[in-house]
Amino acid sequence: MTLFLNGPVQNGPFTLADRPGKAAGIRLAEALNQLTGAPPAPHLWNTVTLDGDIRHRTAAAQALSRGQWERRQLTEKYAPGPTPAAGILTDTAPQVAALALRVCEELLANGTLALAPVQVRLCLGCDHMTGEADHACRACTTGAGTRPATRRLLVHDRPEGRPVLERADFHATRASTPAHLVNIAHNAPRRLLLSRTRTHGISLGPLGLDDMVLDPRLGLHLAVLAAAAQRGEDRLVMTITQNAAAHVAAYGAPVRRWGGMQLRYALHGRIPYGATALRRLYEAHRVTPQLQTLFTEWYLPLCAWRERAGITPARLPALLKFLRRVDLARPETPSEEVLAELRRTAQDGDRRWVMDARVLAHALAHRAEGGSTTEPPEGETGCTPLTPLAGTL
Repeated sequence: MTLFLNGPVQNGPFTLADRPGKAAGIRLAEALNQLTGAPPAPHLWNTVTLDGDIRHRTAAAQALSRGQWERRQLTEKYAPGPTPAAGILTDTAPQVAALALRVCEELLANGTLALAPVQVRLCLGCDHMTGEADHACRACTTGAGTRPATRRLLVHDRPEGRPVLERADFHATRASTPAHLVNIAHNAPRRLLLSRTRTHGISLGPLGLDDMVLDPRLGLHLAVLAAAAQRGEDRLVMTITQNAAAHVAAYGAPVRRWGGMQLRYALHGRIPYGATALRRLYEAHRVTPQLQTLFTEWYLPLCAWRERAGITPARLPALLKFLRRVDLARPETPSEEVLAELRRTAQDGDRRWVMDARVLAHALAHRAEGGSTTEPPEGETGCTPLTPLAGTL
């Protein structure tokens, strides 16, 4: 069975109530898991960020450890709504860190990764590694400039002639493989630096790189692998926008096929949740709260998967009208034959059924029945429940 997981969302200064677009990948993964019969998956979050390092320096945040502070930020993300039944998993969780070190050791042993001296630039004010190019440090505000230095780093030298992305890396039919994204991703540097200077992350001390952490672009792929490994799944799909995929795909290349698991990307577009047109649409058509929830949290994410270039505000009236018409015509009991067809097409990456009134009607009936709501037994998710300041991340 294919398990859908969201591409880890950066734990920035927002809530899902005021920035619902941030939950698009989470909602899409939930919808596809429910439709295909998979159990609920944890929500994945990216906490290894330079912005997080900076925000944690404030007086209020310093009263908490970085892990506690991240925990509080994540708890507040879901207020005032319910927390995810399957828990959350961050890119610094113990099981992710353990997997990351095991993967890195194996890839170092077979030559995919290497520990090599690299010419980089260090901030004169705070010693932060700004990269290989000379540019202003974003970790401090001293404006002190940078100095050249040689640091031993974890690196991945991309094999000559091997593409960063290919058709098999996408959860899509052959006809809908995004050729332009394949071309964009190929422009990644030949040598990728996989160790960074951060105050929070997966420590690379066990590899001999003290004061360095794993690059979060590799770490977020490992968070997805760890979540799938906990459930014994080897076919996993990460929901992600095209821009994000172009940014992280090269860093995930060494691990997309690891340990018998294969990770693919399900691309989705942005959803205009903040558009005034959406609020006016609900008011003008007196849309019930139930239909608003169905449209906002379930159908629009599926449409964003189908329309991965993004949904324009102008498309919203037609999509709402279509969903309302199909919802009124949905059968009392879904057809097992149609659901089997739906599961097959969804697991094959075929997105056409999202606008197929016949199939969608049975999908709505299946959702109304509760679909696949089987939750992992308590204590077996390996994920952290959202309780304020419960342990560290």
